[in-house]
Amino acid sequence: MIPLVRSWLILLATFICFGTVAKAQHMNSASAPCRNEVVTVAMENCFDKAYKAADGGLNQRFSQISKVLQADDLQRLKVAQRLWIQFRDATCTAESNLYNGGTASAPAYSACLEELTRQRTADLETIYGWVIANSK
Repeated sequence: MIPLVRSWLILLATFICFGTVAKAQHMNSASAPCRNEVVTVAMENCFDKAYKAADGGLNQRFSQISKVLQADDLQRLKVAQRLWIQFRDATCTAESNLYNGGTASAPAYSACLEELTRQRTADLETIYGWVIANSK
């Protein structure tokens, strides 16, 4: 009887752990634009489109900031941005690898790219928004 109880407890703990991981993924976050998609291909297409829009917004904000920064400040921003891209890519690869190459791997990667890109755009606004406002 004890081995049966132990098996059920292990199974329950496994479901709790996997449920927690799935809820923590970027594709399931409250701000994820495609979290209600249920078909994997549709989810991947939606997150890819959302990422491209977020990346366009980031590039636009970066361009605006670049036009008003002094040369030294711009160089520091470029270094920071290159490091952020490395961080973003490593983070999203690690997240998508949680699916071990399964069908959710690609949407998880795109969702992570999209959310981290939106967050970076917001961070740049927080850091440099006043510089843009004061340059007008």
